[in-house]
Amino acid sequence: MKERKSSPGYDIIGDIHGYADELCDLLAQLGYHERNGIYQHPERRVVFVGDFIDRGPKIRKTLQIVRAMVDAGSARAVMGNHEFNALCYDQKKAEGGFLREHSAKNMKQHKATLDQFVGHDLEWRECLDWFLTLPLWIDEPGFRVIHACWSEPHRKALCATHLTRELLTPASTRGTPEFEAVEALIKGIEFNLPAGSDWIDKDGHVRDSTRVKWWQKAHGRTYREMTFPEIVEMPDHPVPDEEADKLMPYRALKPVFFGHYWMPESSPKEPVAPNLACVDFSVAKGGSLVAYRWDGESTLSPDKFTFVAAK
Repeated sequence: MKERKSSPGYDIIGDIHGYADELCDLLAQLGYHERNGIYQHPERRVVFVGDFIDRGPKIRKTLQIVRAMVDAGSARAVMGNHEFNALCYDQKKAEGGFLREHSAKNMKQHKATLDQFVGHDLEWRECLDWFLTLPLWIDEPGFRVIHACWSEPHRKALCATHLTRELLTPASTRGTPEFEAVEALIKGIEFNLPAGSDWIDKDGHVRDSTRVKWWQKAHGRTYREMTFPEIVEMPDHPVPDEEADKLMPYRALKPVFFGHYWMPESSPKEPVAPNLACVDFSVAKGGSLVAYRWDGESTLSPDKFTFVAAK
């Protein structure tokens, strides 16, 4: 591989969910070329925000591309909640069963991944081991990357940048500090909704809580104002203090890039704040696979988004 500059540009790519063809098209559009099975750029590196698996038609190929790039040093990656869920779905509990219950709902979520690895058991075991090598966040001098939510209290509570087989048990056990930390970092901080304010999510599940704009102060705002992306079914009355107190708004100047939030395709591809950018634009729901081309700026620009539409 060609020697890199000391400070390469970074292309932060959103949730892929098995859409390998769109990933190849996006990498080509960004100027990466495949050589010996590895996509490379002479001056830039990719950072993947996680969620490589589930939903899409080419999950194996997606993992092959991403793993090869990370192993070769042409990319970095953080863990997404779908990788975490897959690890917990696979790991047995001492008392029987699995860390992630094999319920109809969870089986449906993982079905596309497991179906595509039928006959490739060893490769899937290698992928599960590789998931554990992924950090939960990247904190560079000029930028930060996390799958869902940058939260200093939750990062400090976890006391580790990587999960281990041993950490999976407390991290998947409701009520533990590890569970609370991992939930916030890779699934986002949620507010409990008032009684009778349930809503149906994109997968048809009834929810009594909602993800919120973790970078904003919630006191004095309504549920609808805090929901991200906006859901019109949210009640338009103030968030109570006990929910608002869950947030410690992001005050650092360093840009943060994240995914997970399924921005609608109709949403403008622009930062959600001067130093915050979501790069998940719902490729698995007919949206786009998106990258932000970061070149050291502290104030992010709409002009730096690059994308390909889902086929």
